[in-house]
Amino acid sequence: MITVCHFPPGTSKWNKIEHRLFSHITMNWRGRPLTSHDVVVKTIASTRTSSGLRVEAELDTGTYPTGVSVTKAHLDALPIQHHASHGSWNYTICPQTASTAAGLSPGRATARRQALDMLTDTRLTAMHRSELGQLAADLAPAQAAQAEQRRYEDRGGRRRKARGDHGRPLLTDADRVLITIIYLRHVSSQKVLSELLCINPASIGQAIKDTRQLLEQRQVTITPTSLRFTRAQDLLDYLAHGQARIPQPPHGELSDPALTGMSRHEFQRLASRLAIPHAATIERRRYRQRGADRLPGTRGGIFRQKITDTDRILATILYHRKLCTGEVLADLFRVSRRTIGTVIADITPLLEQHGPVIEAAGTRYATAADILASVTNNTTPNAATEPSC
Repeated sequence: MITVCHFPPGTSKWNKIEHRLFSHITMNWRGRPLTSHDVVVKTIASTRTSSGLRVEAELDTGTYPTGVSVTKAHLDALPIQHHASHGSWNYTICPQTASTAAGLSPGRATARRQALDMLTDTRLTAMHRSELGQLAADLAPAQAAQAEQRRYEDRGGRRRKARGDHGRPLLTDADRVLITIIYLRHVSSQKVLSELLCINPASIGQAIKDTRQLLEQRQVTITPTSLRFTRAQDLLDYLAHGQARIPQPPHGELSDPALTGMSRHEFQRLASRLAIPHAATIERRRYRQRGADRLPGTRGGIFRQKITDTDRILATILYHRKLCTGEVLADLFRVSRRTIGTVIADITPLLEQHGPVIEAAGTRYATAADILASVTNNTTPNAATEPSC
C-alpha cells in the first residue's frame, strides 16, 4: 500500500526534502567528476551533516522502457482510493487483488505485440506480410545509421563507451515501418496509433517522421486508402468483423432550408463562392503560425481537416442564425469547442464580405438532438425559450 500526497501547484518551496537533502548532496559532490554510476551512488551515500543527516543510496539496475503511454482505462482500473480532502492530490494505491487484476488488460508488451500483428493485415497495408518484411529488411541499415546519427548529435560527439543493455525502444525497426505505412495510408492518426499501442504520441510522431524520410529517399510510394478510423476500438472492430463504421458528414441534414434560411442550391453556391478566399485565409494563418514559408518536403496536410470546408461554412451560418450555442455546434460536428471557435473566426469575415446577410432564426435549440429531430420531423421539439445572445 502506497500513500501519495502531492504539493499543490506553485508550492514547491514547501518541499522540506528538497531543501534538507538535495542541497547537501549538491555541496558534497561539487567539483567531483561524476564519471560513472558507481561514483554517483557512493558520493550520494557519503553525504553527512552535523545535525544528523545520513543518506542511503543504491543503484537500480532495472530496465524501464521510455515512451510508454498509460491509457485512461488502465489508470481507472488501478485500485486507487482518493482521500476525502483534495482527492486528486492525495490518494492511496492499494495492493492489487485477484478481482482488480482480472479487470486489467494483459501485459503491455504482449498487448502491443498483438496490436502490431493485427496492423499487418493486408486490408490496412495493401502489402502481403512477406512484402512488408522485405521492405523492413531493406530499410533496416538506413534506420540503424539514422538512429546512430541522432545519438551522435545528442551526445555532441562520438560514443565514449560501449552501448549498454538498457533503454530498449518499444518499437523495433520493422514496427516503425509498419506504423508509418498505416499512417501514410490514412488509416488512422498518430493519436489513434498511440492509444492502440500505449506509446507516447511524441514517440509515435518521431518514428513516423524518421521512417517517412527514408521512404521518400527510396521513392517508395504509399497509396492512401478510403478507410479512416478516428478511434482505436473502431479499428479493432473492423479487423475482427470486417465492417468499418465511418461517420457521415452532417451537412446533408443540417443544410435544411429551415435551419440555414436559404435553399440548398443557394447554400452550395455560397460554399463554392467562398472556397478560394477561405483557402487563402487558412494558408495565411498557417504562414503566421510557421513564421515562414513551408519547408520543402514537409507534410502538407496528410489527413483531411477535422471539419470540411462546407461544414465550416454551415456551422458559421447556424451560429449567426443563433440557433444554438457553440457547445451544441461542437457536438453536432463532432469537434471541440475550440475548433468551432476557430471556424467561426475564419468564416465570419468571409460571409460579411462575400455572402448574404444572415438573419437570426426565431427558434433556439438547447441540444444537438433537438436540432436533428427538428430536421427529421419538420418540427421544433424542446426548443429552448432562452433569449438569443
